[in-house]
Amino acid sequence: MIRLVYLSIALLLFTAASAQTISIDEYINTYKDLAIKEMIRTGVPASITLAQGIVETESGNSKLVKKSNNHFGIKCKETWTGPSVSHDDDAPGECFRKYESAEQSYVDHSDFLRTRKHYNFLFSLDPADYKAWAYGLKKAGYATNPAYPQMLIKYIEKYNLNDYSLIALGKKQDNSPIIAKTEQPVVTEQTIAVTASAPLQQPVQQQPVAQQQTAVVVVEEEKKSAVNYPSGEFKINETRVIYATKGTSFLAIAQQYNVPLKWLFDFNDLKEAEELDKDQLLYLQRKRRTGANQYHVVAKGETLYDIAQAQGIRLDALLQMNMVAANQQPEAGQQLYLQTTAPAAPKTVARR
Repeated sequence: MIRLVYLSIALLLFTAASAQTISIDEYINTYKDLAIKEMIRTGVPASITLAQGIVETESGNSKLVKKSNNHFGIKCKETWTGPSVSHDDDAPGECFRKYESAEQSYVDHSDFLRTRKHYNFLFSLDPADYKAWAYGLKKAGYATNPAYPQMLIKYIEKYNLNDYSLIALGKKQDNSPIIAKTEQPVVTEQTIAVTASAPLQQPVQQQPVAQQQTAVVVVEEEKKSAVNYPSGEFKINETRVIYATKGTSFLAIAQQYNVPLKWLFDFNDLKEAEELDKDQLLYLQRKRRTGANQYHVVAKGETLYDIAQAQGIRLDALLQMNMVAANQQPEAGQQLYLQTTAPAAPKTVARR
């Protein structure tokens, strides 16, 4: 009898836990950073990604998302070789992709749109034009529901989701409070791997590095895009780098990290000088000829030099892959290729 009571209590607790749901606001707060990161990486608007996630998962509460982490209703298709689950949709028992985490689902969604020819036309649209993207997805056959575009637009406008696209484009600051992250923390535009290097024994900056918790990138007023970098040495694109502040002596950095001073200027495409004239990333070894990400969407006020430093890629390689001259400046919102040659040069504006 006692065992029966315990079983009944356990069943009630399980039922109560299963019945828990999250709100749309909670879904947005949980996954907005992922959507922004993926827009920077691939150009898929964050507003569209979040709206699709809300629609496809019933704001994170659907049976499919709970058993598969599939946030975008992507079916197995003929090329899928990963895990899958069976789920009733347009027909009973259809095959849907299964992921270990929500982040995997978000990445696969971006790649799914980026790599299929019938979605190519979407990337010629203004990434801030969520209506064009919503109707474009329907035109390309993403969903069978005839009201799919209107559903996406409704959520984007009701919850101001286009703000997250503007943040990814560098046209708006993210002033939202710190929130709980998803299964795997999303850092910034690139994954930053912190090395086990010891803190500086002597200060080489105006403020000792050892006293800093993080170094905050202060970019030009136009860009309004803050990124947090670790103090000390870390890696971007498998390349050793530090974040140094304005006024730091180049000689002190070279001596601290045992890098010939001449090489330090060469690695960072800088003219010889005594000290840094702005806060920036400084590489301690030669950057790579390709980036860790496939693409980079140009933010307002962001220069080709800024992009090369942020992505850990050689400036000359970036120019060559995208068929851009050193005296040209790609327009904000243009997509630059980081691993392969671009099919066409980006639109450019006159440099001021």
